[in-house]
Amino acid sequence: MKTLVIGAGGREHALALALSRDPSVSEVHAAPGNPGIAAFATVHDVDPMDPAAVASLAELLSCDLVVVGPEAPLVAGVADAVRERGISCFGPSADAAQLEGSKAFAKDVMAAAEVPTAMAHVCETPEQIEAALDAFGPPYVVKDDGLAAGKGVVVTDDRAVAQAHALGCERVVIEEFLDGPEVSLFAITDGVTVFPLLPAQDFKRIFDADQGPNTGGMGAYTPLPWAPEGLVEDVLARVLQPTVDELARRGATFSGLLYAGLALTRRGTKVIEFNARFGDPETQPLMALLDSPLGVLLKAAADGALHEVEQPRWKSGAAVAVVMASAGYPESSRSGDVITGTTEAQDQAQCDVIHAGTALVDGNLVTAGGRVLAVTAVGADLAEARAKAYAGVGAITFDGAQFRTDIAAKAAAGKDHV
Repeated sequence: MKTLVIGAGGREHALALALSRDPSVSEVHAAPGNPGIAAFATVHDVDPMDPAAVASLAELLSCDLVVVGPEAPLVAGVADAVRERGISCFGPSADAAQLEGSKAFAKDVMAAAEVPTAMAHVCETPEQIEAALDAFGPPYVVKDDGLAAGKGVVVTDDRAVAQAHALGCERVVIEEFLDGPEVSLFAITDGVTVFPLLPAQDFKRIFDADQGPNTGGMGAYTPLPWAPEGLVEDVLARVLQPTVDELARRGATFSGLLYAGLALTRRGTKVIEFNARFGDPETQPLMALLDSPLGVLLKAAADGALHEVEQPRWKSGAAVAVVMASAGYPESSRSGDVITGTTEAQDQAQCDVIHAGTALVDGNLVTAGGRVLAVTAVGADLAEARAKAYAGVGAITFDGAQFRTDIAAKAAAGKDHV
């Protein structure tokens, strides 16, 4: 099976690596890819936001499967363009991807499907914004309705900050704050059958103890030893399957990866948000622990034949990913700092060093984005996986490197999050 992964981040590196380890996959290509992916796959300089160019590349390569990683190309219709050429594509149509592309659309789908979520107001005027902030009070949860590259959500006790963010959005969703720990639950679906993956947890704040501004995610781990019994089955029955069924009813069949961001509140499990693709950095530990051939799963979902293959299998133990970010992140990011030690982290610490914001300049691997690397390790339990991941982090150096030291620490210590 020839595969083509669209995107250039850590999620795409993790997916491409898992595909390369699938015996059924003969070739892995990526567009545009990154230096980490280029170590085992063929990269192509194609704009991932150009549906026709992506489809033409897939056709030229005679690909059997295209996997679209990021959300923006999905909303732009890349998956539609690929499927129009008769090529299997893992990723929802532009219509179905509105589940992530528009938070107002997602709220409407959840209401129709009776999916538990936060109460919310969709606002387009200053008067509506003021009324919604009054209605919910602090902590204020303000979400840009559209895609914002992970920077569209503000959670704050400061009304002025919430108001400023809301006024800067063309359309905004203001909703009640959901208490309790957050969980990410991904599911592979062909629009009918839904296969949930292991629940994972990521860490959004830049500093230890959940301090500092939000980021795209500074690390993640799976499984969750503290998760309530029956969590996955409950979310499948009350969230994932009803959402997939409702989208099918609307003629926007969702085929791809459905990501439910959940809050385990005192009033039960509720959806914070949906994404229409694999999440980063949760994908890294999930792919490290997956024991099923990824290409087989994704191809079956793309072809509407998920019911014909076995559900995902998992290795025993646990996996942890620790993100190393560049100087200045998340407010800014410095580029061009030379990175050393990635080989030592892989060989000596037995980690996968997943590239996100890297580039090759004059033969040197350098930083080229906010989140630079995700050092990912598998162990017999979370404590061992953490130790290996942090040993890998310790082997890698670049000026201004930032990383949290407490990824999965509470869970590894047996402290209950619920």
